[in-house]
Amino acid sequence: MKKRGRKAAMAVKRILTFGERTLERVSRKVDRIDRETEELIRDLKDTLMAAPGIGLAAPQIGVLKKVIYINFKDGRTEFVLINPRITGKSGSERDAEGCLSSPDYEGIVDRPRKVKVAAMDEQGREVVVEGEGLLARALCHEIDHLDGVLYTKRARKVYKLKEQ
Repeated sequence: MKKRGRKAAMAVKRILTFGERTLERVSRKVDRIDRETEELIRDLKDTLMAAPGIGLAAPQIGVLKKVIYINFKDGRTEFVLINPRITGKSGSERDAEGCLSSPDYEGIVDRPRKVKVAAMDEQGREVVVEGEGLLARALCHEIDHLDGVLYTKRARKVYKLKEQ
């Protein structure tokens, strides 16, 4: 039993890897922010902060719910987005893209240069996030995960990273 006022222990979850079927399934919409959703958000935060990436979607930790977490680990760029959907996009950029579910690979992917995303935040408030460059890429990448789309499906080329 948890004591009141104590911070919950970190919950770093295993990140699923390419080939695991859950990553190719479509996530369910979150109808309300309840204790289960709050726990999922904590799990996403803890797992991403222990990993070398900047974004994580619920399916990557085995939960088919429309929740993503983006954190550039710069003290400024951090978003929890529930039921995110792209409502606008413009421009195009081609760049290298990786994924925590495929740590040894990258691919060259075309993404919009700018996107506008509507979602709910952790408190259930409607929010709009406008992203450009890396943030636009991260938003598109994580939202794709919610639809069971892996970046390798969009990549012009996928290549193995050299061992360090």
